[in-house]
Order: sequence, then C-alpha cells, then structure tokens
Amino acid sequence: MKVKEEVFSPFYMDDEFLKRERQKAKELKKTKWWQRKLSQGRCYYCGRKFPPSVLTMDHIVPISRGGRSVKSNLVPACQNCNFSKKHQLGFEFELKKINE
Repeated sequence: MKVKEEVFSPFYMDDEFLKRERQKAKELKKTKWWQRKLSQGRCYYCGRKFPPSVLTMDHIVPISRGGRSVKSNLVPACQNCNFSKKHQLGFEFELKKINE
C-alpha cells in the first residue's frame, strides 16, 4: 500500500479555505463597519490620506499565510502599499520599509 504524501506546511491553505475567507472579506466590504474605516481615509501602512474610493481592503496576516477575514485582521490600505506588501505579514512589510 502506498502512503499518500501530504503537505504539512503551516502556510499551506487549501482552495476551499481561501475561497471561504475571500467570500467573508467580500461580505465585510458591504458593512457599515468597513464604510466607517474607509471614511477615515487613512492608509494603515503609510498613514497618508486618500479618498475612500481608492483605498483597498488588506489582510494584515494574509489569507495565504493563515490569516482570517475578521475585523481585527482587516485594514484600509492605499493601492501602492497593498501591492508592495503582497503576501508579507504586516510587521515584515514595516521592517522592509524601514530598511529601504
């Protein structure tokens, strides 16, 4: 009998988990809580002011690294910071900015 090799990475997330968390984030975008966050107009990472329409939702701990779509893990971010952060944890991104 052959034993099937499984992935035991702490960062491995199956497709169902990713799909479920993305759907939760999409639903949270419709809430008054998220609208209030956007209305402040501040990027969580660079602190600059932006019109709410250009801010994006970012997971401080990315879904791909085990993060969840919960209020404590979601922040508004400008497109530049969100794109630059990619799949890094929030503190990894901050350290990278300091070292540049």
